[in-house]
Amino acid sequence: LISTYLVALGESILPSDGRVHTSFHQAGTATGRLSSSDPNLQNIPIRTEQGRAIRSAFIAGPGCLLLGADYSQVELRMLGHLCQDAMLIAAFNDGQDIHRTVAAEIFSVPLAEVTSEQRTRAKGVNFGIIYGQSGFGLAQALKISRAEATEFIRRYKQKVPKIDEFLQSCVAQARAHGYVETILGRRRQIPDIDSTNKQRLAQAERLAINSVVQGSAADLIKQAMVNIARRISAEDRPAKMLLQIHDELVFEIPAEEIDAQREMIVAEMTGAMSLTVPLKVDVGVGKNWLEAK
Repeated sequence: LISTYLVALGESILPSDGRVHTSFHQAGTATGRLSSSDPNLQNIPIRTEQGRAIRSAFIAGPGCLLLGADYSQVELRMLGHLCQDAMLIAAFNDGQDIHRTVAAEIFSVPLAEVTSEQRTRAKGVNFGIIYGQSGFGLAQALKISRAEATEFIRRYKQKVPKIDEFLQSCVAQARAHGYVETILGRRRQIPDIDSTNKQRLAQAERLAINSVVQGSAADLIKQAMVNIARRISAEDRPAKMLLQIHDELVFEIPAEEIDAQREMIVAEMTGAMSLTVPLKVDVGVGKNWLEAK
C-alpha cells in the first residue's frame, strides 16, 4: 500500500493545482468499461481499513463537497432487462431484495422464511451467472461441494429459465457471427468460440455472456456521463465530474449546491436508458472520497 498508493499518489500531485490527474481510456477494456492510468484511480482500495484511509486523503476543494453516485446492482438490473424474466422484473419494480427473492424461488420457501445462508447462496449465483461461472467456481466462492454448487445452478436455471435462455442466446450469437453486441450495438469479437480446446471454448462462452451484460452496463454509465456533462455545460451548473469508477461517478460541488445538483445527477443516471426495470442510484456526500461513498 505504501509504495503503490501513498508514495505513488504523492508523486502524482500536480504542483500548479495540488491535485492528482488521471487519464481515462475509452477503449482500455474489452467489455467497454473505461480504464484509468497514470495513476490508476479506479483501483484505490476500499475493503480494508488502510485502503479506506487512503480514500479519505482525497478531499474536496475549499467550500466544496464530494458527491458519489453509485448504480445499485446495475449488472443484475441490466440482466433482468435483457432476459425479460417476469420474476426478476417484478422483483426490481417492487423494490424487493433480489437475492432474497431468487432464494425463495430456488428453495421453494416463503420470502419471509429465507435464511441468511440461502440468501448468500442466491447472491453468489446471481452475480456468478453474469460471468458464466461454473459449478466449480461457485463451489469455491461459497465454500460448498462441487456437487452442491452444480445442483444449485441447475435449480437456478430451472426456476429462472429466461436467464438461461438469454445466456444461451449470447453464446449462439457468438457462434453464428463471431461476435456479440451490447444493448447499444457495440460489438466484441469472440475468436475462440469455435475452438476445439475445451478450456478455450469455455472461456469464450463466458466472454460472450459477460461482454453483453457488463458491456451493456458500461454503455449505460457512459450514456449517463454524456447526459450529465451536457447539462452541466448547457445550464452552467457548478458541478465538476471528477471520476468514474465503473458503476460510480464522483463529483465536486459547492456545498450550497449539493441538493440541486444531486437531484439532476440522480435523474440523469436513472433515466439514461429506458429499461423494463428501474435503475437505482445510491448517493453519498462528504468532505472526502471515503465519506462520499
